Amino acid sequence: MPHPRQLLISVLLVVTVCGAISQMGAPVGDCPSRCHCEEDGMLQRVDCSDLGLMELPANLSVFTSYLDLSMNNLTVIPPSALSNLHFLEELRLAGNDLTHIPKAAFSGLFNLKVLMLQNNQLRQVPDEALQNLRNLQSLRLDANHISSVPQGSFSGLLSLRHLWLDDNALTEVPADALASLSSLQAMTLALNRITHIPDRAFRNLSSLVVLHLNNNRIRSMGTQCFNGLQSLETLDLNYNNLEEFPVAIRSLSNLKELGFHSNNIKSIPEHAFTGNPSLLTIFFYDNPIQYVDRSAFQHLPELRTLSLNGAAEITEFPDLAGTQSLESLTITGARITSLPTTVCDQLPNLLVLDLSYNKIQFIPTLSGCEKIQKIDLHHNEIEELHAGTFQGLASLRTLDLAWNKLSFLDPFCFSSLPALIKLDLTSNRLSSMPLSGLHGLTHLKLAGNEDLRELLSAESLPKLRVMELPYAFQCCAFVSCEKTSSPWDREDNSGKDDFGRREAIMSNQEDHELEDFLLDFDDEPKSHHTVQCSPVPGPFRPCYHLFGSWLTRGGVWVIASLSLVCNTLVMVSIFLSLSFLSPAKLLIGLLALVNILMGLWSATLAVVDALTFGSFARYGASWESSAGCRLTGFVSVFASETSIFLLTVAALERGLSIRRGKAAEGKTSTGTVRLVAALCFLLGLAITLLPLLGDYGVSSICLPMPYAEPSSMGFMVALVLVNSLCYLIMTVTYTRLYCSLEKGEPDNLWDCSMIRHVAWLLFANCLLYFPVAFLSFSSLLRLPSVGPEVVKSVLLLVVPLPACLNPLFYVLFNPHFREDLGLLRQRTLGTLRLSRARRLSLASLDSEDAEKQSCDSTQALVTFGTSEEEEESRGKGAEQSRGAGQQPNTEAHHPPVAFIPCR
Repeated sequence: MPHPRQLLISVLLVVTVCGAISQMGAPVGDCPSRCHCEEDGMLQRVDCSDLGLMELPANLSVFTSYLDLSMNNLTVIPPSALSNLHFLEELRLAGNDLTHIPKAAFSGLFNLKVLMLQNNQLRQVPDEALQNLRNLQSLRLDANHISSVPQGSFSGLLSLRHLWLDDNALTEVPADALASLSSLQAMTLALNRITHIPDRAFRNLSSLVVLHLNNNRIRSMGTQCFNGLQSLETLDLNYNNLEEFPVAIRSLSNLKELGFHSNNIKSIPEHAFTGNPSLLTIFFYDNPIQYVDRSAFQHLPELRTLSLNGAAEITEFPDLAGTQSLESLTITGARITSLPTTVCDQLPNLLVLDLSYNKIQFIPTLSGCEKIQKIDLHHNEIEELHAGTFQGLASLRTLDLAWNKLSFLDPFCFSSLPALIKLDLTSNRLSSMPLSGLHGLTHLKLAGNEDLRELLSAESLPKLRVMELPYAFQCCAFVSCEKTSSPWDREDNSGKDDFGRREAIMSNQEDHELEDFLLDFDDEPKSHHTVQCSPVPGPFRPCYHLFGSWLTRGGVWVIASLSLVCNTLVMVSIFLSLSFLSPAKLLIGLLALVNILMGLWSATLAVVDALTFGSFARYGASWESSAGCRLTGFVSVFASETSIFLLTVAALERGLSIRRGKAAEGKTSTGTVRLVAALCFLLGLAITLLPLLGDYGVSSICLPMPYAEPSSMGFMVALVLVNSLCYLIMTVTYTRLYCSLEKGEPDNLWDCSMIRHVAWLLFANCLLYFPVAFLSFSSLLRLPSVGPEVVKSVLLLVVPLPACLNPLFYVLFNPHFREDLGLLRQRTLGTLRLSRARRLSLASLDSEDAEKQSCDSTQALVTFGTSEEEEESRGKGAEQSRGAGQQPNTEAHHPPVAFIPCR
């Protein structure tokens, strides 16, 4: 007769099966409203996530194997509400507002394996609700407010393998509560407030493989805190407050991955990892390490990766004897000054060596590292490379030596690197570049080597795809920069093409890892491929001619010639004439002086274009970096700015003179104008000195360009704003004077003619300045319609044009020029007569007509002296007439029309 207990179990099974069969009569696809259901064989998966539910959905099928209720507004799980879901294996309740889970909330869930309760408001472990979940394998309690885990909280979870308790408020390791989890394989206690790990805290977790204790406040550890973790393979102690090396890890004989980075550990003792022969990876960077024993990393035969980034106090390379399997070694941010000659003997399997940001001055021969593929030594103090430094590194693909002090490269230092595809020598002190052995190179970076001006041969680098060179002219051999077929055509590409290349370079900052992947499948690139070379040649960095067309070339020569000749005539007529030097004429003379400087800029560029005609790329780098280019640009900007300031002073001086109803040309007025003119020169000099050190060499025309550094752009915009303000002041001043003509305020023809004449000059100069200001702001706003060809033409032809027109207006339309030339001619002729008379007088001393010749010479002297006395008396008469309130003789001393250019 059967036992009563066995009979009871049989009856229960029959009832369960009958209930299931009765429900199978209904469709399995019955689904709660608003939820999404999927059939999984005879079972059902129900997704009710993110629906804003306030309570559990009704009519859940007994065949539900997966139920997702995450991201809702549930605040309570009623007891036995899920008790009929005997086939449920995964229950997700994350992202709700649960603060407490009652005892019978999960009753009946005999097959539950995964329970997710993260991101709720729980303040303690729902131990009563978890007691009967004997098949539970994964429990997530992270991102709650749990501050303590009492003993027995997990007593019923005999099958638990994964436990998440991270991102809570724990202050200690719940050692007693974890003692019953002998099957646990992975646990995370990260993002808590744990400060100390006591001895034997994980004593019964013999199956634990992964343990995360990162992002806590751990300051100390017991020397036996990891005892019992015989199976542990991954230990994460990153981002804590450890000050001493945790010697407790020596008990972890199966440890493979170890993370200690971002702590306060200051030293690594000798034989630190003696008990961890299975270590594969060590991450120990961002620690203020002051001392590392040379034997700290010895005898780790399985170690594959060693990272010591940020160990600022390491001065010696560690002894890695017995760590022969190391494949990746990273020691950055330290103070290592040299490498041992045995480094490759100890590390024959090394693939990646990263020793950047150190103080290394010399590299020994690395011929023993035959398998190495990447060497990163940027930001060191290496000064030279010898022929045998990289001898025999047949697998080396990437070599980074940027930001060192390299000044000498042996002609054959790269000759034995057949697999090398990436070479970075940015920002060194190279003056020459050996190309032997670089036939397979695809990436070459040489930017920042200002002394490297030689042109590289495209034939020596047939597979090159990406280049960064010091000067754009060196890219001419690698990019399509076709020479013009006719000397009358433009020799450079259009501005649109140049902008296209510029955008292509900016938008194709490649992912280096992706490039390596693609290059693996393209070992033999096509013979014709596109080369991305920067900086890109263009109108401001041409390949063949400094001037892009014969129209520009002819225009520059004409402007330079007229500027030099006409301004010289103006200066001679003003400063060497016997007529009275009024303040207005003084300003015109000073303006001619600065306009000559602008003419010198144009003439210098014209001469450079002629000397480098057809082969500018060969000399472009030397020209841009030369002191002559910087001086030429300095003179141009100084002349342009000073001329504008002088014009502004002239406008204000004329306006004040006419407003007072008299010409301000007395001694006091002239002295004041001279002082203000000197201030104009000083202001122009101060403004021009700002970019003297760098920006005057950013283009071949030696001007700060908006396409260069942001400092150049800001400088040009500031100049445009200052100049615009000056033009506004001049325009307002002369507009008021011009309007006064209609009111009849000026009562003489001389004032009216002057105002009208200066008004036309103002209109012409402002009209010439408008394209300069427009293109400057267009460059700032990156308008696509404005190409560099247009900007270059404006800078070469429009900017220096006022220096040519201003003297022409004075020479052609100002009667004072003819008057001053006439007086200068009379003075010259008088001087010649005097000289001739003196020679005749000396020659006839012994002749019989000595007395007659003496009288003639005396008469000549009296004649010339009379002319000078007449000029002086006329000047004094003008001053006396002004003192008496009389109108001076304007025809003799004042120009009948205005002669102050408005720019």
